[in-house]
Amino acid sequence: MKVEVFDSTLRDGAQGEGIQFSVVDMLEIVKALDNLGVDYIEAGNPASCQKNRAFFDAAKGLPLRHSKLAVFGATDKNLCRLPESGAQCACVVGKAWSLHARKVLRVSPEENLAMIESSARSLKGAGMEVFFDAEHFFDACKEDREYAMSALDAAARGGASRLVLCDTNGGTLPDEVFDITSLVARRFPLVIGIHCHNDCGCAAANTVMAVKAGARHVQGTFTGFGERCGNAALSSVIPLLQLKLGHECIPPANLPLLTATAHFIAETANTPPDPLAPFVGVSAFAHKAGMHIDGMTKLARAFEHIEPDTVGNERRFLVSEASGRGALLPELRKYAPGITKDSPIARDLTEALKKLEFEGYQFEAAQAGLELFVRRRLGQARRYFELLHYRVINEQDDISFAMVKLRVDGAEEITASEGCGPVHALDKALRKALYIFYPCLKKVRLIDYKVRVLQSAAATASGVRVLIQSSDGADIWSTVGVSANIISASCTALTDSIEYYLHKSNAEARQWE
Repeated sequence: MKVEVFDSTLRDGAQGEGIQFSVVDMLEIVKALDNLGVDYIEAGNPASCQKNRAFFDAAKGLPLRHSKLAVFGATDKNLCRLPESGAQCACVVGKAWSLHARKVLRVSPEENLAMIESSARSLKGAGMEVFFDAEHFFDACKEDREYAMSALDAAARGGASRLVLCDTNGGTLPDEVFDITSLVARRFPLVIGIHCHNDCGCAAANTVMAVKAGARHVQGTFTGFGERCGNAALSSVIPLLQLKLGHECIPPANLPLLTATAHFIAETANTPPDPLAPFVGVSAFAHKAGMHIDGMTKLARAFEHIEPDTVGNERRFLVSEASGRGALLPELRKYAPGITKDSPIARDLTEALKKLEFEGYQFEAAQAGLELFVRRRLGQARRYFELLHYRVINEQDDISFAMVKLRVDGAEEITASEGCGPVHALDKALRKALYIFYPCLKKVRLIDYKVRVLQSAAATASGVRVLIQSSDGADIWSTVGVSANIISASCTALTDSIEYYLHKSNAEARQWE
């Protein structure tokens, strides 16, 4: 059975702490969601700010293949401006709780119902498809069920085609959502929707229970962004409904796009993707325990609830100092399929990795670094460039200068740059030199940088581990460097990050001029 997906990343998601989208960001996210096959994309109220007006003006020219744009409004005086947006749908939020009518809107409960009905009728008359978001519906039902139902009645009389039940405070539990949604579904012959916040950690579960109770329209934000603890994460809700319950939310052929879409939206929001996110997190199919890895190599479904590639993710075997050859073997077989547990190279690599881990390296958080290490030991890693020399000068006021000398295919390049601190200056100098040979590197950006002190008792003489996370807008990878010198550790992680991307993209140096 079809379940509609309504994404509110650009409106409800943008209300999350630290989340900010430009007009360009919003347009790119719309394209990504349309490509995935989301039914509706809500993008705020053009009357609320200049940015939203600019977005809707620009969005009028988007050739959307699947999605419809929705504009957001409330039962107030700005409602008349919604049709000007060019959006096909209007999502109108109204008070379903008499307490809110009296104490927040400061109108009588009867006036509130009249506003809901007239708002829906006005937008319907303007040719728009109208969705009614019944704010605080579940809390309202617990206190005054008949009034909450009256709010839905008013919206239905006004011409709303979707009645969306909102757990605005995020405090309702799954069994309550099921019971109340069941009552609504039996009473109203319209499409019933669900909109859950995650304040109790139940948003995805509540959404699933609402669908089980008869809802056929789900709202959320794609990665769970939103006020307070966020909204239901559609990156979880879609595969839960589609893979576990057999409903069609997006075209089945598009399910493998889930992970890339989630990562793209997180990066666009300048937020590192949640590694623990179900289905789409980098740790969602990561295995570290020896018994699990051994079992995985024999029967994958014994330790995973779905195949990772179903949602565009991948299985990872984490290597640590406690790992044996059996744990490393799945990683080795990616590059040398015929290798066995007793192969000399398996023994050598296991011992070499344990030695590096003892020195402070940690490859479970730097999978790209592990791949480079293994490929180099197997003789499968091409040298895309050779860093001959680098020097960093740190001045006062956070201004630093870096000079690098490197060689590519026999041609040498010397470049200098300045930055906000030594690592930034070194990163800029490396890129400046390598752009000459590999223009494709302009796609790559550093999205996270972490430093960990390894021996706290040594104080400032301690060695450090630097973890760098990079992205080209589609993929994310991590590399690691360890040294008593933070600049040296950073340089190792930076150069490995660049080498990994060049290897991944099979880049060719352009002809030296």
